[in-house]
Amino acid sequence: MEPHPFLVANRLQRGSYVSLQAALAWHGMIPEHVPVVTSVGASRPETVRNPLGVFQFNHLADGLRFGYSREEVGSRQFAFVASPEKALLDLVYLTPGADSVDYLRELRLQNPAAIRMTVLNDLAQRSGKPKLVRAVRMVGPMLAAEKGEAL
Repeated sequence: MEPHPFLVANRLQRGSYVSLQAALAWHGMIPEHVPVVTSVGASRPETVRNPLGVFQFNHLADGLRFGYSREEVGSRQFAFVASPEKALLDLVYLTPGADSVDYLRELRLQNPAAIRMTVLNDLAQRSGKPKLVRAVRMVGPMLAAEKGEAL
């Protein structure tokens, strides 16, 4: 059995977890197929290409590595994956200008029921990053207005 790409990513860079677009797509939060497995961790940024895929790793400060859990991603295969809330916050944190309504709308977030606003707010507050708190203030009304429809 071939290993799941998320498991491969976790093994390529120990201490990392799958996040950003890859985790958002896995949670059904964005409509696009994501051909690159995106992860965050303590190590320096790098992109690894091998016969199993393309794996992009981003550095995230120690105090921001939370909000993920061990998930079954394939038959008896487990990997560390960000919650949908944390994947969104990691993406906003690592993307310049992502705390704007225009950027957040461009994500075309779908499946808003998967985002728990209290968790999103708590994680943003825990981060201590004003950029993330600002983004949450914008995302909340956007998701509430959609009532389960794609943005």
